[in-house]
Amino acid sequence: MKIIVLNCGSSSIKYQLIEMPSAHVIAKGLVEKVGLEGSRIKHTNDRGDKIVIEEPVVNHQVGMEIVLNLLTDPETGSVSKLTDIDAVGHRVVHGGEDFSGSVPITDEVIKVLEDCIELAPLHNPPNLEGIYTMQRLLPDVPQVGVFDTAFHQTMPEHVYLYAIPFELYEKYKVRRFGFHGTSHKYISARACEILGLDYNKQKIITCHLGNGSSIAAIKNGKSYDTSMGMTPAEGLIMGTRTGDLDPGALLYMAEKEDTSIKETSNLLNKKSGMLGISGVSSDMRDIEDAANSGNHRAQLALEMFAYRAKKYIGAYAAAMGGVDIIVFAGGIGERDPETRKRILNGLEFLGVELSPDNLDIKGEEVVLSADLSKVKVLVVPTDEEMMIAKDTYELVKS
Repeated sequence: MKIIVLNCGSSSIKYQLIEMPSAHVIAKGLVEKVGLEGSRIKHTNDRGDKIVIEEPVVNHQVGMEIVLNLLTDPETGSVSKLTDIDAVGHRVVHGGEDFSGSVPITDEVIKVLEDCIELAPLHNPPNLEGIYTMQRLLPDVPQVGVFDTAFHQTMPEHVYLYAIPFELYEKYKVRRFGFHGTSHKYISARACEILGLDYNKQKIITCHLGNGSSIAAIKNGKSYDTSMGMTPAEGLIMGTRTGDLDPGALLYMAEKEDTSIKETSNLLNKKSGMLGISGVSSDMRDIEDAANSGNHRAQLALEMFAYRAKKYIGAYAAAMGGVDIIVFAGGIGERDPETRKRILNGLEFLGVELSPDNLDIKGEEVVLSADLSKVKVLVVPTDEEMMIAKDTYELVKS
């Protein structure tokens, strides 16, 4: 079964064509700057051909038309005709409380996703545009929605609720949803495969660390808690997001700066985090370069990032009554050994014992812990597209 996996952002389309169940990636690519000047398409097929097309991509439909033409091109394509594509799997950021797993796309599902736009105004509209577009271009091909929030729907009520008047939850669904669920599900399950352990009998803490970061507590195969909340702004310090913040401090700043709700949201989501602390960049590599050159604010940003992550790991170990496995993923988690070391330093009391041989490995599946370590520590590069393909395959097959 050939499945095209789509991750549609506000100005981008990330895609892979995957043969299932063999999990062979036939083609993949990225459409950049949809609806903006300087748009282009980067495409790679399974023969190693790399194609770059620079031409206007005025909307997602035009972008997907170009992608489908590339996939069926007689010279560089990977399938002979569009009917060779058997299914479409979509990454959808927010499914609210309605979905605890992946589902076939129907008119009823689309209506729910449209109702969730106010919960994810930056993410759900482009996700929906990808669905609308594929309905027009491949009307007879089944589509599946895979939700960032679905994996965390197993969180208990006492974990996901905020201490606000209960009627606000009932009226507006003001609660913690969590995100990066597809990644947390993949890396936790894959870690158990690597270690040869029963996924449903482990206490796992997964650290998805990138420009957007979150940590999850996974108990016996189910999400028990996660650091992101109703929006992705809660939890860890991120590239440009504050993470956890006293709401009183937020109100104080808004009053002193006389900022509107929109301006305050911009401050919290786009001007804060590692960028706001360091004054250098939101990119960890730039911050580390500045820190190594003696920049105090850059050094402070790195210390704060590691401290917040370490605090969540300790909290989740307490919440689950222990921890068996800690997993790192995401751009920072996979490729930044120094940040991993800062986070893991001092966790010996939990039973973490590291192997000096593997600590500096980047971008590979690797066990960082020593053989006799009570808590196993791994790096597992995340593969959300493959997780989406697996879910799509299972649903369409059945």
